[in-house]
Amino acid sequence: MTQKSARPLSPHLQVYKPQMTSVTSILHRATGVALSYGLAVFTWWLVAASLGPEAYGVFTDFAGSKIGLLLMFGWTIAVYYHLANGIRHLIWDTGHLFKLKNAYAAGYFVLFFTVLASFGTWYCILTFGGISL
Repeated sequence: MTQKSARPLSPHLQVYKPQMTSVTSILHRATGVALSYGLAVFTWWLVAASLGPEAYGVFTDFAGSKIGLLLMFGWTIAVYYHLANGIRHLIWDTGHLFKLKNAYAAGYFVLFFTVLASFGTWYCILTFGGISL
């Protein structure tokens, strides 16, 4: 016998307004997944290098393509974000930055650092690495 419960349902995500702490938490998990996929590409690079010039040529052709460069740029963002947010979590583990004002400031710093470090890295790669778009 199925009967509708009179209990209230808990609110869904659509009810809540995104907050810095929830957004940075979700991004931390997403960048962790992205880093796992990036590790597969890194492994491909190592295996291709060990197999010889032909296999390495296939990898470098892919890595130098527009999609390859886009994936590596995304992986760079994931590395810097995950690093900075991981350090923020380590600071939280010491009992600091728990006040809402400090948590928001640290979250904005993580985002600022991610953008600055990612674009700085790719500026150097494109300027001094001989890669052209």
